[in-house]
Amino acid sequence: MREMTTGKTALVLGATGGIGGAVARRLAARGWQVKALHRRAASQSSQGGIVWIQGDALRPEDVAAAAQGVRLIVHAVNPPGYRHWDTLVPHMLEASIAAATAERARILLPGTIYNYGPDAWPRPLTEASPQNPTTRKGAIRVAMERRLAASGLDVLVVRAGDYFGPDAGNSWFSQALVKPGVPVARITNPGRTGVGHQWAYLPDVAETMVRLLEHPALPHGFATFHMDGQWDADGMAMIGAIRRVLGRPELKVGRLPWWLFRLIVPVNAFAREVTEIAPLWRRPIRLDNARLVALLGAEPRTPLDEAVAAALRGLGCLPGPTGATREALS
Repeated sequence: MREMTTGKTALVLGATGGIGGAVARRLAARGWQVKALHRRAASQSSQGGIVWIQGDALRPEDVAAAAQGVRLIVHAVNPPGYRHWDTLVPHMLEASIAAATAERARILLPGTIYNYGPDAWPRPLTEASPQNPTTRKGAIRVAMERRLAASGLDVLVVRAGDYFGPDAGNSWFSQALVKPGVPVARITNPGRTGVGHQWAYLPDVAETMVRLLEHPALPHGFATFHMDGQWDADGMAMIGAIRRVLGRPELKVGRLPWWLFRLIVPVNAFAREVTEIAPLWRRPIRLDNARLVALLGAEPRTPLDEAVAAALRGLGCLPGPTGATREALS
């Protein structure tokens, strides 16, 4: 086995996605040497200090070649579309584990709340909460973390709520609350008034991950930390922020037609995924960040209106430069 490499070097899998891209940019901004694997590497911009490597995360040999010399592998990649997750997700994870084992590298995995089922929801979710999901995606996520825990590698899992922000890709913010590329004419609420919901601003998530990675007291082995993010206590805080940022307090709010997704489940894989996680919008499910705060002292948190403004600009729903991020974090 090779000797451990030195320096801040990382390979990001899924760097064109929301969280993968945010982490790649934040690592580069903090002086890391960042490589990113992509099936069409030549089509990606060379700006931002990220070196794009030709390859496919579904091919273990491509991941191994791209990972040579790195100290960190960011596993933020998902199968294209919503098909074959049960076979492709484990396959891609094994490629990352093999590459990390060869390089003695740490793996960073963005975690989700899908790991938890109704037996855990009544209480704030800690890193020790039972993981008994009732959804297919939840079961896959639990299996991923268990495999990583058994790998013997240094692994960091940072769990957060629903992502939003500039360059967030597919998210509840961009696919439900507002419509990308056009001025906001109406807000669609997937949740219920009076039911809390947890949001996570992507630049804050990326900053938290990098601060943990660089912290001298970060535990070895398998370590999980939860973020509080932007807690919407009554299910209306995010809607209120959109209205304030747009200067339109009268903006109408409609309910998401969950019934429509249930109707097309037999012929639409995306509808099946949406319907499975509908219960997560009906209960105030919240992550407890006490362990994170104990290590870092505080959780990076951008003011909600500032975060929403950046998200709306990034989606082309608000005039101004797109892709804005909070540069005050350092």
